[in-house]
Amino acid sequence: MTVNVDVQTFPHFINGKWEQAGSGETFDVFNPATGELVAKVAKGTEADVDRAVKAARAAFDKGDWKNMKPKDRAKVLFAISYKIAEHAQELAYLEAISSGGTVRRIGNSDILQMVDLFQTLANFTLEYPFSETLPVPPFPGPAHNFIWREPIGVCAAITPWNLPMVIATWKMAPALAMGNTIVIKPASYTPLSTLKLAEIISEVVPPGVINVVTGAGTEAGEALVNHPQVDKVAFTGSIEVGRRIMSLVAGTIKNTTLELGGKSPNILLEDADLNIALPGSLFGVFLHSGQLCESGTRLFVPDKLYDQVVAGLVALASKLKLGNPLDPATDVGPVISKKQKESILSYIESGKQEGATLVCGGKAVTVPGCEQGHFIEPTIFTNVTNDMKIAQEEIFGPVLCVIRYSEVEEAIQMANDTIYGLAAGVWTRNVNRAYEVARKLQAGVVWINDWHMLRSDAPFGGYKQSGIGREMGKHSLDAYTQVKHVHTSMSPELERRSWYGILFGQN
Repeated sequence: MTVNVDVQTFPHFINGKWEQAGSGETFDVFNPATGELVAKVAKGTEADVDRAVKAARAAFDKGDWKNMKPKDRAKVLFAISYKIAEHAQELAYLEAISSGGTVRRIGNSDILQMVDLFQTLANFTLEYPFSETLPVPPFPGPAHNFIWREPIGVCAAITPWNLPMVIATWKMAPALAMGNTIVIKPASYTPLSTLKLAEIISEVVPPGVINVVTGAGTEAGEALVNHPQVDKVAFTGSIEVGRRIMSLVAGTIKNTTLELGGKSPNILLEDADLNIALPGSLFGVFLHSGQLCESGTRLFVPDKLYDQVVAGLVALASKLKLGNPLDPATDVGPVISKKQKESILSYIESGKQEGATLVCGGKAVTVPGCEQGHFIEPTIFTNVTNDMKIAQEEIFGPVLCVIRYSEVEEAIQMANDTIYGLAAGVWTRNVNRAYEVARKLQAGVVWINDWHMLRSDAPFGGYKQSGIGREMGKHSLDAYTQVKHVHTSMSPELERRSWYGILFGQN
């Protein structure tokens, strides 16, 4: 399938309008499936970031947005969800031609997730305890006390290239719901859909509430994190960049949310229903060519099922069709870039060198009509030990490590033997047994007899070095507020304020 794509030009989106980079420079965005140039995008500098942050600060300080009644902001969130649905086809197209995500996945999952997130958080906003009244204290005297939750201010969001739209909304939606303004720096590989999102959202929010500056992380990203008028930073990406952001925000002690990498364990118990567990496990690792942080890349299989499971996995994986993501018949699209492809292939070579057995895939492939694309076969390794590089480091590609275990406790121990703790899974017919295992797994989300089942009303985030904080659900709203305690004394006479005697004694 060959699709000709017109090259589009995208400026920054600042203060409700398109603005060229101050330098006039642009960078190129390529389709990872075809290698074609699809867009030229403004190359942001520190000066561009400063313009965006000042626009966001002015919109916040003006007060119209932050002081809007929750019921009215909830209406805005619903309006955003309708805008996303209205522009679904264009958003899906921009996402597919830059990220390599299949239109089948984007249309049947990503768009629906974004619509649901804004609507879910709209309903949560109506229920949110912006003000709580505390009980009247018996000591030191009668008083009214309130806990107020207020917007933080200007939020900075730095988003990755794997799910650019979805992950941008994980930050946009709670920030807007709580009355903040936001500046987003999307990944340079995939800025297109985020820019379009900002444009359509701007139709229902005041100018400056949502802004997007594009460019390199080392320039535009770091300028955004360092900006003194930014009050909060939310980042999704690699653990290495997460560490860098933590070091940068230390200078100004910014509120920070981090969603980093994963090496998620997937445990098959002996009574697992393999008719579900095998396709489910491959869904868990090969969706979006394995470029999802919560992918189930380590599959723990009991001795008695090992050979049967491996044979079944190889048979299913071999049927997956690689192709142009714009073709609805495509199962697996490309990886994001030549650089990422080479990184994945180097991990595959490492696995072979360390003694793992390659039983499926393992090679770059050429797809007819996409000869310049970055495709890698779905890859399965057996005879993997948990200390191998391929079992410990995040590959971010279509590579599954199948690890043998004898006892369930051994599988749990190996599952937790990682610096990550983002997701985990258990497959069994005995749900109570699954809960017992889930209790012992060090992960922010555990799926039982399924995978990738993220919910807009449930928190998502990791243990250990997989990050700090949670996104989605009611917990995400807390992360975009600050807490104020207000005390009002109800003791009008000085003589009733005995506690002043702590300082003044009997005078």
